[in-house]
Amino acid sequence: MQHTPSDYWKRQRVIVTAGASGIGLEIARALCNAGATVWVCDLTETALNNAAKALPGLGTMVCDVADETACAEFVATATAAMGGLDILINNAGIAGPAAALHEIAGDDWRRCFDINVHGQFYMARAAIPHLKQNDGGSIVCMASVAGKYAFPLRSPYAASKAAVISLARALSVELGPDQIRVNAIAPGVVAGDRIRRVFTDRAATRGIQYEEMEEIALRAVSMKTMVDPQEIADLVMYLCGPSGRPITGQVMSICGGLEYTE
Repeated sequence: MQHTPSDYWKRQRVIVTAGASGIGLEIARALCNAGATVWVCDLTETALNNAAKALPGLGTMVCDVADETACAEFVATATAAMGGLDILINNAGIAGPAAALHEIAGDDWRRCFDINVHGQFYMARAAIPHLKQNDGGSIVCMASVAGKYAFPLRSPYAASKAAVISLARALSVELGPDQIRVNAIAPGVVAGDRIRRVFTDRAATRGIQYEEMEEIALRAVSMKTMVDPQEIADLVMYLCGPSGRPITGQVMSICGGLEYTE
């Protein structure tokens, strides 16, 4: 029996990490609007309460993805509330320090990996047994074009996102026999508060103005424009939806044609 897209999404139970703002919130919004049951985690009750007000029916819980125990508790709570799990969106991540490698503190390097890589491991490990109870499922690992190209003054971030890409590829092979698809999304320059903070830090490191830093970043983009978070949400919906069923093990760049970095 074939199901319409609306029927499909009404049957989907989804976890989105860092889902109270930015890209995560847009993904949660798209999923909720389609009819899916969605739980998100984030760092503060305030952000989660605001997200819940914007998206009635949204499940929320405070969770630092760098905390192994907290990740297990969040997945257990969310899956119990939803009666299972069909989709995991491993979205949580931080930009990390913007500095030359020899100037980066060890704690800053480790924190970047704790969130960007270890957090995805903790969440996936907790979620996979639930996903395997279904006839299929989907995991999306949020990576970055920084994991594909040289990214000066952002080595912790770039290295962590390269690890995320490798994690997604490995999981796609491991979970393929269970009909669980695993893909990585690699955004480029995404509009929003986060990129403004990144450009501010990079401009300070280089000793240039913010506007010059933004121009440098966009001149490597063919379309000379930033990506809207809603466009990333649209890609998530495609990869996790019925049309994306045979797509797995892929790194889907969404960057306006970013070919190199400076």
